[in-house]
Amino acid sequence: MKRTHIIILIGIAVLIVGLLVFSVDFSTYDTIDSAKNKQGKFVHIIAKLDKSQSINYDPINNPNYLEFYAVDSLGGKTKVIYHNNKPTDFEKSERIVLKGKMQKDYFDCKDILLKCPSKYKDDKKMLEKNIKEQDSSK
Repeated sequence: MKRTHIIILIGIAVLIVGLLVFSVDFSTYDTIDSAKNKQGKFVHIIAKLDKSQSINYDPINNPNYLEFYAVDSLGGKTKVIYHNNKPTDFEKSERIVLKGKMQKDYFDCKDILLKCPSKYKDDKKMLEKNIKEQDSSK
């Protein structure tokens, strides 16, 4: 093999490794308490909507203002302010991923990702009923 071929192959290998390193998302999920310790830094938080608190959203007066409370799995709680439209089926979501920065007394959210309830959960009674109906129709 020629020396130039070896240099080209090494260059291609370095390029592939470089692309793989930069394509990986290094962000981790924080708790609400750890986000409070990182005031002003961009973080991701996995939480649930606190349904015991009211949701402040008035689409007629200000459709780009949503205020609600979120609770993480460790019990941390914070007020969240989102300057955008309320996501569809927001109240039905099992979990929410909040992306943004923690301010003094609230979380300034830039993006919300919803994890909605699965429609594919196994329900034994419904499955048994469907099987019995199929057997009786034969």
